[in-house]
Amino acid sequence: MEFLTDYGLFFAKTLTFLIALLLATAIIAGAAGRARKAEKGHLDVRSVNDNIAHNRQKLSDSLLKDGERKAVLKARRKDEKRKRKKGEQGPNKHLFVLDFKGDMKAGAAQSLREEITAVLGLASAHDEIVVRLESPGGMVHSYGFASSQLDRIRKSGVPLTVCVDKVAASGGYMMACVADKILAAPFAYIGSIGVLAQVPNFHRLLKKHDVDVEILTAGEYKRTLTMLGENTEKGREKFIRDLQETHNHFKDFVQAHRANLDIDQVATGEVWLGTRAHEIGLVDEVMTSDEYIISQLDSARIFEVSYLIKKPLHRKVGMAAEESADRLAMRWWQRLTQSSYKL
Repeated sequence: MEFLTDYGLFFAKTLTFLIALLLATAIIAGAAGRARKAEKGHLDVRSVNDNIAHNRQKLSDSLLKDGERKAVLKARRKDEKRKRKKGEQGPNKHLFVLDFKGDMKAGAAQSLREEITAVLGLASAHDEIVVRLESPGGMVHSYGFASSQLDRIRKSGVPLTVCVDKVAASGGYMMACVADKILAAPFAYIGSIGVLAQVPNFHRLLKKHDVDVEILTAGEYKRTLTMLGENTEKGREKFIRDLQETHNHFKDFVQAHRANLDIDQVATGEVWLGTRAHEIGLVDEVMTSDEYIISQLDSARIFEVSYLIKKPLHRKVGMAAEESADRLAMRWWQRLTQSSYKL
């Protein structure tokens, strides 16, 4: 009797907790729906030339002796006045720098599409767009969409350069290969032209505890592998065929954009460091994004362009949780690919 009383109290507490959780979820979902409509972003543009010149000037001024500072400042003001009088505007070429830091869902694609739309409204074939890309990959459809955004640049005729300072693997490389030119830092991870899927299955655990799971479908292959039901060899074979078909599409996509690449050599799911990736044709030059951008200072007016979306508190909390999950996935991916390599 005491057992039934304790069980009843436990059941009542559990039920109360679940009801409270459902109510809280419904409230948050409703607020999220309203906030999503109100979310607005704005374009932020920063002159890289001016920023670097300012920093260099500040450092230079700090190195001057007291007796030299006055004469240098006077000469600088005179030079600035001369330039304004002559109407000197600097180089005609514009170089637009965009940043993409990818997560499992390629969430940054939303800002990327806005940035590209804004830049393509002004850029010409004489200009250039540089994308500093960092991503270990993620969902196929999400990165397919993100790479399509970069393809808009190629189709417009504006030169596109992708710089990889840390990692562009799997979906990240799917994006990078669209570029006219790919630059990679010496120790950046490049490649992973492969497809991964893993599905945990709890069928035997549920069966052990006499729990049945009914999965009803219409269509022979509506569901192939499941987490709770009993998987069949036929379903497993279909799942593997789908995986291979996705891999073939990935290979074809890369080959279409980098025709000289030996696709069978590189589409093994392996990753390479930047120097080796250059040797086998995955990238065009070994160079960091800073080196490349600074090399363009005298020949182009350089602007960093970013589209910033103001998010409500509950969205920030949700994104923080997603980022934590992505970091865990990234650590797992690093262990998988780097195994015994440590620095």
